[in-house]
Amino acid sequence: MRSEELGETLLPKRLALPIFASDPLSSVAYATQEILLVLTVGGTAFLYLTPWIAAAVVGLMVVVVLSYRQVVHAYPSGGGSYEVASRNLGPNAGLVVAASLLVDYVMTVAVSVASGVDNIISAFPGLDDHRVLLAVGFVALLTAMNLRGVRESGKAFATPTYLFIGAMLLMIATGLVRLAFGDAPVAASAGYGVEPEHGKDALAGIALLLLGLRAFASGCTALTGVEAISNGVPAFRGPKSRNAATTMAAMGIIAVVMFSGVTALALIAKVHIAEDACQLTGFADCATAPQQTVIAQLAAATFGGSDSVMFYVIQAVTALVLILAANTAFNGFPLLASILAEHRYLPRQMHTRGDRLAFSNGIIALALVAGGLLWLYDADVTSLIHLYILGVFTSFTLSQTGMVRHWNRALATETDPAVRAGAQRARVINALGALTTALVLVIVLATKFTQGAWLAVLAAAVLWVMMRGIRRHYDRVAAELSLTDPQDASVRPARVHGIVLVSKLHKPTLRALGYAQAFQPDELEAVTVAVEPDSTAELHEQWDAAGLGVPLKELASPYREITKPVTAYVRSVRQEHPGDAVAVFIPEYVVGHWWENLLHNQSALWLKSRLLFTPGVMVISVPWQLNSSARADRPARRAPGAVRRGEPQPPARAQDPAKTP
Repeated sequence: MRSEELGETLLPKRLALPIFASDPLSSVAYATQEILLVLTVGGTAFLYLTPWIAAAVVGLMVVVVLSYRQVVHAYPSGGGSYEVASRNLGPNAGLVVAASLLVDYVMTVAVSVASGVDNIISAFPGLDDHRVLLAVGFVALLTAMNLRGVRESGKAFATPTYLFIGAMLLMIATGLVRLAFGDAPVAASAGYGVEPEHGKDALAGIALLLLGLRAFASGCTALTGVEAISNGVPAFRGPKSRNAATTMAAMGIIAVVMFSGVTALALIAKVHIAEDACQLTGFADCATAPQQTVIAQLAAATFGGSDSVMFYVIQAVTALVLILAANTAFNGFPLLASILAEHRYLPRQMHTRGDRLAFSNGIIALALVAGGLLWLYDADVTSLIHLYILGVFTSFTLSQTGMVRHWNRALATETDPAVRAGAQRARVINALGALTTALVLVIVLATKFTQGAWLAVLAAAVLWVMMRGIRRHYDRVAAELSLTDPQDASVRPARVHGIVLVSKLHKPTLRALGYAQAFQPDELEAVTVAVEPDSTAELHEQWDAAGLGVPLKELASPYREITKPVTAYVRSVRQEHPGDAVAVFIPEYVVGHWWENLLHNQSALWLKSRLLFTPGVMVISVPWQLNSSARADRPARRAPGAVRRGEPQPPARAQDPAKTP
């Protein structure tokens, strides 16, 4: 796609919702499950805390969604939490947010795909041995789809996301209707007991409070990805801020309804699930058989068993949307990396769009790291979840604190009563968001640090240090290259000393010599290294007989080296005439097969790598195309879409008359 076609990739709200909100919408498939997994540490005695914890998660989600609606209006350029923190709290705070979000985007891909594979295995337990292969394969598929471009991936992901929303609402409504008519759904695990890890009486007082806080921290996975819309405002059609805010409100309402419904249905159906299946008394073959997910148990209980059509429909759309939920990260990570690269905190390549107008380098980097995590942790959701959400709440807290400062500055200069009233209302919302998310951050850090969250903290810290180092490098290079004096641009060398490197007298040497003479240097000489005395003497005879008019200088090499004598001689020329420029001409072969590079040009490669570090020395490669290189000059095949774009057919290769029948 051409650069001017970028506007055609902007998203309407109906496509922006599945692209940017599939992560928080799909998290209802495992958020309730994570709460139950923590509470069953004490057996079934503490499941009564579930509705209170769920209510706290819902309240937090409402506060966060309202807070981020203020962000998309105040900062429509798409930096999201990073831009808010950078502008209002300083660049270091902005980098903390950026590092946290980059880590969290990676975890979003890993956890979403692993959870999706879990739901597939719930329907087809025989696939349990291929868990990692399935997960890595899905990451590769998502990568390929996103490399096709934002709009194309949005179209592909919209239908599964809307099917998932419809299926969840249908399951919740069916379960509640059955309850109203006295036929409440009952999960297959309702008859299982749960053996507490430490005994019921061991969890009281402070221990019980910590258990509740840990369950709340796990349930907060429902909020992952909420900030993605604020990062992706530039991808919306105009009016961008209003459309982004509307999409965020729709996402919040749908997520709250589905999370509340799934949690209520899990309590009604008496779903029992544990981190270790052998804690479930009555669960057959606990050592090898995988547990069904909460969604799978609810679908079976609501629609008449695990062999019903709707059970497989629910599992299919849940698995699909969980895998596609990683698309939130595949859009957010490259966008954020592009902004960071523009600000010189990441390599410039991250800011470059590919031929489909997607940030290809960011997409590939995300896929490689997420795939590596899935392989390292065996695509196990419970292991990966401990590394999750810490980055989210770090960015939540700092961005909302930054928004409070933003409104303070705005109120200091604003005089219009209506505008001031809106700013004051927004400040209250953001202040509430900052306080609540800071509290949750402390809870998450305290309850999950030793269980794996320390690794996420370490990764974010390493990223922060690395980004500061990259910025310092770019700043140092910019200062070094800047024109401090306009006269610097007109500085010319006093003379040019040309050196043609010669190994033997053949066609490539003559071409290099002719090219050097065309430059008309002030002084030109040919240089050879005397590795073998007989060959060197023969070269001198051939050189004199050819009458080339250019002197041939011989460099001694008692240890049969080529690179050191040449570099030493070139440096000596520079030292004798510091104001001169030295132009070194190196004949090189151009080959058509990759393996031919192993057979040729090795000495030239080493020479160039050393000479390029010598100030005042220009290294000029003079190519000689071998016959095998002709294959690289063939007309290129037409790229995909060439016919649609109206590109002309490449000219046919001329046929050899001698081979014509």
